[in-house]
Amino acid sequence: MSDHSKAAFRRVMLKISGEALMGDQGFGLHPPTVERIAREVKSVHDMNVEICMVIGGGNIFRGLQGSAQGMERTTADYMGMLATVMNALAMQSSLEGLGIHTRVISAITMNEVAEPYIRRRAVRHLEKKRVCIFAAGTGNPYFTTDTAATLRANEMSCEAIFKGTKVDGVYDKDPVKFPDAVRYDTVSYDDVLAKRLGVMDASAIALARDNNLPIIVFSLDEPGGFKGILAGEGTYTRVQG
Repeated sequence: MSDHSKAAFRRVMLKISGEALMGDQGFGLHPPTVERIAREVKSVHDMNVEICMVIGGGNIFRGLQGSAQGMERTTADYMGMLATVMNALAMQSSLEGLGIHTRVISAITMNEVAEPYIRRRAVRHLEKKRVCIFAAGTGNPYFTTDTAATLRANEMSCEAIFKGTKVDGVYDKDPVKFPDAVRYDTVSYDDVLAKRLGVMDASAIALARDNNLPIIVFSLDEPGGFKGILAGEGTYTRVQG
């Protein structure tokens, strides 16, 4: 396929928040939005790129908010992990509707709806060009889905993490509040940590830095943005050493 020669990476991790699936609603899943993101994933899959995904759960339940309201942190975090499984199943449904074989792989065993995480089996799915959606975080409380995405990306030998957000990269301050905010083309892991640039939480950034895994921050709201970056175009920030 002519596109394949242009793809900048052969295997990538796409990390999106649960909130990305809400559309304009304040809560829950918005099926047309899930479908739109699935089409973006399909366009990259069509370039013969192997795709892993991790989706957050904040559209359904946030562990930190639950624990702030008096719920035990561990219980709240497990509830958040279960929320990510619901999002993963919704995305699987959309992708399979587009003809892409997809596996939901859960860090918490629930054999009726998802496969358990077995690293070598997951790698085999990728080699067979199936999209692997890793659900339930790392399976441990106190770790975010950003850390889960970085962990799985390393285990799957992904060449980069694509972090889909509302803005087209990393800025020195919030571009929504400050019109004079400046976007970085590239930024180091250490600067992200020192300046608290909010790309991902500190453990995820440290894990990426220790394994020299680049993080590409781009706008998920930009149609064709994911495919564009893989074809060498578009606006984004690259976090690297």
